[in-house]
Amino acid sequence: MTSMDALRRLRALLRVKKSGHSGTLDPSATGVLPVCLGQATRLAEYYTSQKKRYRAEATFGVVTDTGDGEGTVLGREAPQISQEAARKSLFSFTGKIKQTPPMFSAVHHKGQRLYDLARRGVVVDRAERETEIYEIKWLEWTPDRYPRAVFEVACRHGTYIRSLCSDLGDRLGCGAHMSALCRLEAGPFRLEESVSLAEISARFAAGDLSFILPLGWGLNLPVLELPLARVPAFRQGLASALARLGASQQPAGACAVYCEGEFLGVGRVEAGELRPDKVLRAAGGGEREKNDSRRETV
Repeated sequence: MTSMDALRRLRALLRVKKSGHSGTLDPSATGVLPVCLGQATRLAEYYTSQKKRYRAEATFGVVTDTGDGEGTVLGREAPQISQEAARKSLFSFTGKIKQTPPMFSAVHHKGQRLYDLARRGVVVDRAERETEIYEIKWLEWTPDRYPRAVFEVACRHGTYIRSLCSDLGDRLGCGAHMSALCRLEAGPFRLEESVSLAEISARFAAGDLSFILPLGWGLNLPVLELPLARVPAFRQGLASALARLGASQQPAGACAVYCEGEFLGVGRVEAGELRPDKVLRAAGGGEREKNDSRRETV
């Protein structure tokens, strides 16, 4: 199942027209897939940009064209490497690193996805991108003919774990591919708190919507409380001078804007003003809007 397959099934189940996920998972991968519904789709970029944590398995001595176990094997040779050598090389990737996006990825090239080009046998040059590995945990080593290592990685969004496994194999001189991947965390969303499609179906049929989180939940942004008198201006896209807000703490850049516990949207503080960025529709205003608003969450 692809991320879009999961999204389509969820959209049909919950009967919502507007939805989107925040960060594609490979079809062979498992784990956390945050989904935004209704107005929450406007906030997807803020969720996508948050830190990720994965549990991955690398298999050494086997190289594939996709960098994972789903691709065509390009080379296979039993390596002579030790656990300590693999572990030491893996930890050397901690910090800021450069990665080349794999051809089988969702990156755009001249208006086309790389994976669409790759499926047609087209290979194009890809510029290196800087990313950051915050933490690596070594978990397990299996000394087979083709050894396998299991580890966890906490990283910046946009990091390719397939590329990390391939680069690790290249550094060891034996090649490698990512043979398993599970996303453990995507920002505030954690695997142990996630729900399966089957569970969502059962709970939705029973009228239980507690698996849907409210708008603004988990945004890693400073909070700015807006006085009630300035709410109409914010909703109309008008800036407010910070001096008029009376805020004891005045954030810089993007911030989550609230008024009396209601999430209004995302604003941006620049040049002494709060400027609306993502303004959400007010709750209420008719029975249909009230019903829809229950599902316009994350």
